[in-house]
Amino acid sequence: MNMLVILKQTFDTEERITIENGQIINEENVQLIINPYDEYAVEEAVQLKEKHGGEVTVITIGSPEAESALRTALAMGADKAVLIENEDRPLDEYSIAKVLAAAIKDREYDVILGGNMSVDNGAAQVGPRVAEELGIPHISSITKLEIDGESVQVQRDVEGDVEIITSSLPILVTAQQGLNEPRYPSLPGIRKAKNKPFERLSIEDLGVSEDHLRPKSQVLDHYLPPKKEAGRILAGDLKAQVGELVQILCDEEKVVQRGRTA
Repeated sequence: MNMLVILKQTFDTEERITIENGQIINEENVQLIINPYDEYAVEEAVQLKEKHGGEVTVITIGSPEAESALRTALAMGADKAVLIENEDRPLDEYSIAKVLAAAIKDREYDVILGGNMSVDNGAAQVGPRVAEELGIPHISSITKLEIDGESVQVQRDVEGDVEIITSSLPILVTAQQGLNEPRYPSLPGIRKAKNKPFERLSIEDLGVSEDHLRPKSQVLDHYLPPKKEAGRILAGDLKAQVGELVQILCDEEKVVQRGRTA
């Protein structure tokens, strides 16, 4: 059984992010890691290999610095890595999916895994888009995965309940927190990772058309969440508190419109 994992290198969620001119997130000197949701995907792929045999290939698009994320995945137990180098070309979820699909379409795979979303933009689009490009089924936000022959059964959280879905191979799934507990790379694993196959490609190598590389969306602004203000405690009898609350919601917070009378 062959597993492919699409992953992304993101900033550590503990890092302090600096925004410049409302457009640039300054990542200079910040710790870069495998996107946490993608770690679940890597771990699940390695577990599938340990149970069913086969190999795990991890793929990412990014700058040469993204090699460190792939090396970490190799140290966790993946067998091969593919880095599609991209320094300055702006890509969105649409164009990223086009590039990844071009890199995957001629490879042998039974299961493609990815994270439910990336912690830097939270779009949760790349995985499903890749599946659509490849013409295979996809199931998002899974918390359990079982494979029996050509049959796949997954579980996913649905608003406090559990949904069980069956499908067939090949398939793409995206991992949600709770799927597993990612392992830490061991020292022997880190040593072995240095000698595992590592393929480098350019976007031009994949023959993706310029129209498909042109982003369909644009980030207009970045901003930090507003600082939380101190809470307010309403006083007086219940009727007075309700009246004051309505006034605050209508006139100050402007989240409720006053009703009109005929």
